[in-house]
Amino acid sequence: MSDTTRLSRFEAARVVARRDFHAILFSRAFFFFLLGPLFPIIVGALAGGIGGQVQRDATTRLVAVAMADADAAAMIEARARLAPQIGNALPELEATTSREAPEAILREEGRNYTAVISGTLDSPELTGTQEAIAFWSGPVAMMASEARAGEATSYPAVTPRPVATTIAAQRTDRIRTAQAGQLLLFLLMMLLAGMVLSNLVEEKANKVIEVLAAAIPMESVFLGKLVAMLGVSFVGIAVWGAAGGAIALLAGNALPQLPEPALGWPLFIGFGIVYFAMGYLLLGSLFLTIGGMAATVREVQTLSMPVTMAQLLVFFLAASSITRPGSPMELFAAIFPLSSPFAMLARAAQSEALWPHALALGWQALCVLLFVRFGAQIFRRRVMKSGKGGRAVKGHVAGTRAA
Repeated sequence: MSDTTRLSRFEAARVVARRDFHAILFSRAFFFFLLGPLFPIIVGALAGGIGGQVQRDATTRLVAVAMADADAAAMIEARARLAPQIGNALPELEATTSREAPEAILREEGRNYTAVISGTLDSPELTGTQEAIAFWSGPVAMMASEARAGEATSYPAVTPRPVATTIAAQRTDRIRTAQAGQLLLFLLMMLLAGMVLSNLVEEKANKVIEVLAAAIPMESVFLGKLVAMLGVSFVGIAVWGAAGGAIALLAGNALPQLPEPALGWPLFIGFGIVYFAMGYLLLGSLFLTIGGMAATVREVQTLSMPVTMAQLLVFFLAASSITRPGSPMELFAAIFPLSSPFAMLARAAQSEALWPHALALGWQALCVLLFVRFGAQIFRRRVMKSGKGGRAVKGHVAGTRAA
């Protein structure tokens, strides 16, 4: 075959992807693999601990005091006197100098108030959601009673003034959606990325990968395998999604409803698909690199364990930074390639800005290409290095072409 008729890198990658996709999709092993996605429930239960901690951190206890200066100071002093005996049953109070209506104070960006106390000590008013009013009415009455010269025997009636939602309640709801998206993304990646390694182990054992590496550029082999495995993964997700949708239709309102993310459900789901693809390609390229470094099947399985453990660590890094958007930890999680899909999906649930996602997706795509190129170079040096074995494989392929 002459150089003019030689396949380009992307055409060769397409050939490898089509070959692997059909070989895996129509195998009996893949059918049984579709039946085994229940084990991530165990991982979900183990991750429930950190999820509960994040939820507790996300629930604010800050209540604004929009009263006369003397009354506000008295309320804060009463809270300080009662705190040693009552503790966490009392909200955190912050006096506000704003002269806006309580409803406007709740909508102030960056303040994160869960409710606003207004009125007087004799007739306090509490503005917030129904849940916040029900939760804080008793403590507010107690603090108002204590503030009235320590008259703890009589408690004033708290006038409720409910609103639809607050910035704090909206933030807490969106964090729940961000947590659910991160957990689902992590479980799918851990469940499906192992197929890349198992396919590479099989082809290393029967020398198919060496023949492919001698016939076409190694980067094309790696990229084709990643694309094929990604396509197979989407088939599996479609099957599981259809089954989950059927269960949701049967369950009706019995299943918990997640709050709407900041970007809306269509964009959030779209970003979820894209970030799954990027995360899968990043993790899969690492698995292919490990296959290039290993000389035996046992070494492949041994070297993959640190990557799996590292993936758990980057997931917990992204999960723990949900409640601190814009912090150095959250920015690091968004930049680090392996944690970037998790961090950016959480940001899609909490922020309406679109430009960070364009930057993140471009960065992740560049990292995929770099990882593929690096893994191909390692594989070429370890497997296709000059010597009897390498020359024999290349000579065999050249003879086949001449024939």
